[in-house]
Amino acid sequence: MSEAKEVTFLIIGAGFSGLAAAIKLTQAGHTDLVVLERADDVGGTWRDNVYPGCRCDVPSNLYCYSFEPKPDWSETFPSQRELWNYARDLVTKYRLGKHLRFGHEVTSACWAAGRWQVSTTRGDFTARYLIAATGALVEPSRPDFPGIDTFRGTIMHSARWDRGWRAAGRRVAVVGTGASAIQIVPSIQPDVEHLTVFQRTAPFVMPHTNRPVRPWTRALYRVLPSTQRASRLLIYWFREILALGFTRYPKILKRAEVVWRRHLNSAISDPVLRAQLTPTYDLGCKRVLPSNDFYPALAKPNVSLVTEKIIEFRPDAVVTADGTAHRVDTVILATGFRVTDNPMFGKITGADGRTLAEAFWQTYLGTVVPGFPNYFQLTGANTGLGHSSMLFMVESQLAYIVDGIAKSEAAGGRFEVRPDVAAAYNAKLQRRLPKTVWGSGCSSWYLDSEGRNLTLWPGFTFDFRRRTRVFRTADFVLSRRA
Repeated sequence: MSEAKEVTFLIIGAGFSGLAAAIKLTQAGHTDLVVLERADDVGGTWRDNVYPGCRCDVPSNLYCYSFEPKPDWSETFPSQRELWNYARDLVTKYRLGKHLRFGHEVTSACWAAGRWQVSTTRGDFTARYLIAATGALVEPSRPDFPGIDTFRGTIMHSARWDRGWRAAGRRVAVVGTGASAIQIVPSIQPDVEHLTVFQRTAPFVMPHTNRPVRPWTRALYRVLPSTQRASRLLIYWFREILALGFTRYPKILKRAEVVWRRHLNSAISDPVLRAQLTPTYDLGCKRVLPSNDFYPALAKPNVSLVTEKIIEFRPDAVVTADGTAHRVDTVILATGFRVTDNPMFGKITGADGRTLAEAFWQTYLGTVVPGFPNYFQLTGANTGLGHSSMLFMVESQLAYIVDGIAKSEAAGGRFEVRPDVAAAYNAKLQRRLPKTVWGSGCSSWYLDSEGRNLTLWPGFTFDFRRRTRVFRTADFVLSRRA
């Protein structure tokens, strides 16, 4: 067995957050770093989700890093392909290639002998600092329906799309009506013979404002970058106003339900289908979805919406609780991701023998965890958003991390957040979250198995940035490294 490679900084994941971490570390003068990526390219979520119609639901000018604006977006909401290319461009511009290690899937990471000992499928590493940039929307959630292994047709998760599959002439089942389903359904509906959409809970689908970016606008952004910064600022503050409805005054969102109702009624004339597509919870409790073509697609004659529970699979059919066997040859699982129970959490073990899966709920500022020295988590617990760009949160975390590393090194090279500080912080979060719209009673992927919301930030993003602007040494135990 070869000897473990020693590095100062080890980053797990080459998605948007992992690449940004490498950029900010190198800009701070830290060059002894390695980025481990299990796939053969960068991009994370925007590399993996290649299903037809895939697009971000945050405006383009906000879904990019402030230090790297993109003046030539083709549309006001970015497509999967453009976002993937944006990640690749980061690698080229900031010369990150020498730090990347593709095909290195982390199998374990533990704190021992004063360092992080990390094993991968292609060799071992030891590092003084570990930064997990593994993302939240990466591990597909695959329901284990009875008989699913007997199905003879094609089964694929939306995040594991078969590029060789063609919709023409197929009888397709789409399981789920969440963010990916509302993009897939209208994209394949014109080509399939029949499409059966299995809905567990009706989503709120709002009108989409996506449009092409005009050539003169792109030219203006190039010549006068300040105009794009102004656009970004306007978008940012408009979305922060939305946070008022999500986090403090949920009744404000009732006005948005009027827009949703008008949107539904304009596309769906069948009263039965309208009733099936009407949510039974408050708008915002689950993620609000933008689409102009999902409702019209459901009204097409070759589409059926099924609200009965799936009870089993047969070799050529999906069977629901009413006894109906829906004959299909392809099943698309648009069933989301393992957000609060990401398998990677069980592979990271702290100084006290606990895994991150056991300690995740104690994460402080979504970034550091008691019992995990010299460890940082990007897009960690309660950093998710229902209204704005996650890249804003990532940039806030990175400023905190860079400051933390500088202060840790000055104090001896080892830090660990105090358990009492993390406990007080999380207790306050869990008191606030039930008062938000996400605590209004619906079941969602925001909640863990115990009903705790460990996903979303219950406030304004500028408040999170304020809290992460400075690494407060009083919150930590700082000591000299072994």
